[in-house]
Amino acid sequence: MTDLIGKRALVTGASRGIGAAIALALADRGADAAITYERSADRAAEVVREIQSKGRKAVAIQADSADPAAVKRSVDEAASALGGLDILVNNAAIVLYDAIADVSVERIDALLAVNVRSPVLAAQAAIPYLKKGGRIIGIGSAGAERIVGDTGTVYYMTKSALHSLTRGLARELGSRDITVNLVQPGSTDTDMNPANGEAADFQRTLMPLGRYGEPSDVAAAVTFLASPAARHITGAIINVDGGLNT
Repeated sequence: MTDLIGKRALVTGASRGIGAAIALALADRGADAAITYERSADRAAEVVREIQSKGRKAVAIQADSADPAAVKRSVDEAASALGGLDILVNNAAIVLYDAIADVSVERIDALLAVNVRSPVLAAQAAIPYLKKGGRIIGIGSAGAERIVGDTGTVYYMTKSALHSLTRGLARELGSRDITVNLVQPGSTDTDMNPANGEAADFQRTLMPLGRYGEPSDVAAAVTFLASPAARHITGAIINVDGGLNT
């Protein structure tokens, strides 16, 4: 499984959870990887060391995804550190649940800044570096297509915006042989939504498979989309959700 040797990847928000699993999986396939983090410097350093232990080049870049200047800087620093850029994985996101009747303007702006504006700006900054065979892969949410519960509407709205971003970018970049796809995880065992959490049993009842996913399940879909095997897939939305959206 070395089909990504020579590729250079940037995974945003990858000091832990799904992002870390993606960065490590790309390294397993041969890619060098840069990751961004906001506050978890120690955890980001651990991910870098693990990538380096696989014989790959790695760098951690501090960047607040809510800061437009930091988003562009992180892409430029990743390309500089790795000697170029072939794969961008827009993983960084925040989760805030509020009823529409109660949500503040500040929380709306925070969700839009990180979950919508940041992927747009990261893609914009990455496009000049991407060559033929380049990849842009977004990480969305299965909840964008099936909202469960009576809060979280604005959060899921930001994730549904990634549908249009993915399809529009796929059209824009197709002539350059750059693919753009979106992976939508469902309930995945992470710090933010542990498989032994208070709502976990309810979430399992919603899925035909009846179990939580692991970060490695999402990473497997991403590494496939990053690989030459997925060269004819673009503008696609792939659910890794245990059948939630079936």
